[in-house]
Amino acid sequence: MGQSTGVVEQELELNLVLSPERSVPVAARLSYGSHDPFAVYVTFHLDSGTPVTWVFARELLVEGTFRPCGQGDVRIWPTRSGRRSVLCMALSSPAGDALLEAPLATVAAWLERAHRLVPPGAELAALDLDGSLAELLA
Repeated sequence: MGQSTGVVEQELELNLVLSPERSVPVAARLSYGSHDPFAVYVTFHLDSGTPVTWVFARELLVEGTFRPCGQGDVRIWPTRSGRRSVLCMALSSPAGDALLEAPLATVAAWLERAHRLVPPGAELAALDLDGSLAELLA
């Protein structure tokens, strides 16, 4: 029997930074599931009505809460915005680049819940490879 899959989600408001003086709020959802234990999903609810989802390594997001990390399409680093601690996410795609700020405390609390669901280092166990293989071969 495979483990029951759990999902940890968090709705939050990010700021899309348009210039040093101007940013606009963007509703987003963080999602983590034991069915895909190495990845985190960030879904942005844009005015266009079509949500956009980015997927990247959970480890990258965890490290980014402490120090700058990532290269290429996703770079993450902690900083202060006025008196608030924020997590910056720089996303690059063929369609353009975006700089988003998330409330660091909210992201950290959500990551803590994700770690309770699947502790770091236990991702392979969560995948239940034997069960998946048995289903494939059944």
